[in-house]
Amino acid sequence: MTISAQVQTSDARVLDVSFDDDRIKVEFDDGRGIALPLAWYPRLLNGTAEQRGHWELIGDGEGVHWPDLDEDLSAEGLLRGAPAAHWNAA
Repeated sequence: MTISAQVQTSDARVLDVSFDDDRIKVEFDDGRGIALPLAWYPRLLNGTAEQRGHWELIGDGEGVHWPDLDEDLSAEGLLRGAPAAHWNAA
C-alpha cells in the first residue's frame, strides 16, 4: 500500500531565522519549523555570524534576503529542502 501526502508550501511565510554551528533554522507562520544543513547555502556558511544575523523578510515573509551576503531564499524552497542554486554536492 502506498500512502502519499501533498505538503502545502506556497502559503507558509517565514517568521524567524536563526543559526547554530552547522544549520539554518527557520520558523514559519503556520507553526512549522525546519533546520537545514548550512553547507547547502555556501554564501551563508562562508559569511560571518554578524552577516548571517543581518537578514530581512522578502515581501510578507515569502522569503529571506541577506543584503551583506547577496543571498535570497524562498519560503517554498526552504520547506522543500532545496539547496541553494549555486550549491555543489561534489
